Amino acid sequence: MALSAPRTGAAGEGDGEEPDDPGRMTLVEHLAELRNRLIKALLAVVIGGAVGFALYDPVLDQLVDPYCQILKEQDPDRACRLVITDPLESFSIRLKLSAYLGLLFASPVVLWQLWRFITPGLYSKEKRYAIPFVLSSVLLFALGAFLALVTFPRTLDFLSAFAGENTEAFYTPGKYLGLLTFMMLAFGVGFEFPVVLVALQAAGILHWRRLASWRRYAIVVIFVVDAVITPSGDPVTLCALAVPMYLFYEVAILIGRFVLRR
Repeated sequence: MALSAPRTGAAGEGDGEEPDDPGRMTLVEHLAELRNRLIKALLAVVIGGAVGFALYDPVLDQLVDPYCQILKEQDPDRACRLVITDPLESFSIRLKLSAYLGLLFASPVVLWQLWRFITPGLYSKEKRYAIPFVLSSVLLFALGAFLALVTFPRTLDFLSAFAGENTEAFYTPGKYLGLLTFMMLAFGVGFEFPVVLVALQAAGILHWRRLASWRRYAIVVIFVVDAVITPSGDPVTLCALAVPMYLFYEVAILIGRFVLRR
């Protein structure tokens, strides 16, 4: 049973056009190809995790820096340390951070393997769109994660203020890095907003005129969603995520109007 039969596009688009790869693959061949790509991606993650394990100390220093900034403002002489209360936490937190770094370092290889797996079934026009989408997704996610790291000191300061002046904050690595990782993930996913909107326009599901008519509702929805996904809810963190997302909304409208329409 062949899986790469010729596809028929919409009227005026790709009629009679076949994917660039003229070869046809059976179901077994597709599964074998998928297995090979998964093995290569998994090996890349393992190697990246080994590198992350070796770079644990300098990376942890960078991640703990927002906490250190807060402590220096409160007491310049206080040492910046995370407190371990579980004997196994020192090892488990190193494994978790190494796994995160492994996924980060291996992401180019993983994306490349995914790209090589789906390439034979794409038309030339689809390939032309795919590369910008992948590159913009990676760059926007990295930008969002970096912005979360930059604004994290304000998040900690806002949260610690609720406890009052008679308390002193001591964070464990698991709780601290868990919150920071969640914030970086939330910002990274939030910054994928324009990619989703442009993809929906390219697929013909949305039109830029409809997005333009939804501006007032979009502002409210963006701020409400950001208030939910940001754990602190402080104004600085909220605006740091909501304002770029609305700007991305406008950029998606411009792309749909002036780029995709052509």
